[in-house]
Amino acid sequence: MKLIAIALSLFLAASAGAQTNTRDRAAHVLNRLAFGARPADVERLTDTGIDRWIEQQLRPETIGDSALEARLAQYATLTMDPEEIVERYYEPIVEARKNAKKNAQNSETESEMRPLRKEAQKLIAELSAQRILRAADSERQLNEVMADFWLNHFNVFAGKSVDRFLLTSYERDVIRPNMWGRFDDLLIATAKSPAMLFYLDNARSRKGGINENYAREIMELHTLGVDAGYTQKDVTELARVLTGWSINRPKEGSGFVFRRMQHDRDAKVVLGTKIAAGGGMDEGERMIRILASHPATARHIAYKLAQRFVADEPPKALVDRVAKRFLDTKGDLRETVRAVVTSPEFNDPKYYAAKVKSPFEYAISAVRAVNGKINNPLPLARELQKMGQPLYFSQPPTGYAEEAEAWVNSGAILNRINFAIALAGNKMPGIVVGMKNASSLALGSPEFQRQ
Repeated sequence: MKLIAIALSLFLAASAGAQTNTRDRAAHVLNRLAFGARPADVERLTDTGIDRWIEQQLRPETIGDSALEARLAQYATLTMDPEEIVERYYEPIVEARKNAKKNAQNSETESEMRPLRKEAQKLIAELSAQRILRAADSERQLNEVMADFWLNHFNVFAGKSVDRFLLTSYERDVIRPNMWGRFDDLLIATAKSPAMLFYLDNARSRKGGINENYAREIMELHTLGVDAGYTQKDVTELARVLTGWSINRPKEGSGFVFRRMQHDRDAKVVLGTKIAAGGGMDEGERMIRILASHPATARHIAYKLAQRFVADEPPKALVDRVAKRFLDTKGDLRETVRAVVTSPEFNDPKYYAAKVKSPFEYAISAVRAVNGKINNPLPLARELQKMGQPLYFSQPPTGYAEEAEAWVNSGAILNRINFAIALAGNKMPGIVVGMKNASSLALGSPEFQRQ
């Protein structure tokens, strides 16, 4: 009972109205723009300059990360192109299934399938491992926070059939290269991603047989937001615009392909925009850019960023300013993020310790706080599953919730207690704790739960 009481207290914010100082601000910045502080990080920031550190983090391409990259080299699947992944992991399973059908799924063919499935699990295991290592060890901490944000915003569920074979390229080639550029480029990259096309069923949407899933989610979740005033007719018309946006067959690399014969070439009207008959793939690109630059999209993205970095219910004035910056810079994501993290609201002490950490944020910040060395990330990935946030396995397109209420319940508290006890006792498999006073940190610091 005492441990439960301690854990409950960890959810309580530190004195929100307390007078701030440089050290408080440094701790706040490391909790929000990084995955928590390692020992001496707060002092390092106060010595070198907090604003200088923030500016460096906003330009991750200028920050060296060679030690991390050397560690990631052990995961061979991270650098495989989609064709190689398909050939090595997908095609053997397909072939084994064909043989199983021929042989009426006898025990011999089933036994052949098991090692193939196990081998294919390596893809998500190595993806999860690199996410954990990047979050814990990267010098480009804000870059990893933003990768977590955008992978959740443009969520794809690894448990949906072939998406497990497509997610490596999705994160590496779609999300990470585009998340500091312009929003319309990122949006188009996700729209053409085989992972997204398969997950939200647009790959099989065609004239006379449209599927509205992606059209609905790109408006509701990725751009305008649910209350933006669009209609069901707009969803249907956008789905018609996106007919023919599909995927090559697996043996051809599973890349994006526009199938002109499956495209609805009749006239359409989406959000008041008239599209003449006879068009092709250009219709979809045009409408995606219109969605990306819409004022409702600016507000939706501004709200979500402010919610991530400031408060579950961010101040309206902040959202309005960030949305204006988004529009003024034509969706420049670096400038949009800068508008949030340099705002008076972000630096207001009343928002310090105002957010509950997700399991991923909690676990990584705990490891960093006790100066833990992760020798094997997979046990930690399994702990995240226990805590309700298995990486790449959020089934609904909404992704994992940002609000505190999603993570504050008795089961979550108990799982966090168990994790903290194991970590503090140096009994967490795959992790070596580097501090003697880890127990007091793991069970006594509100920074583990709040940020």
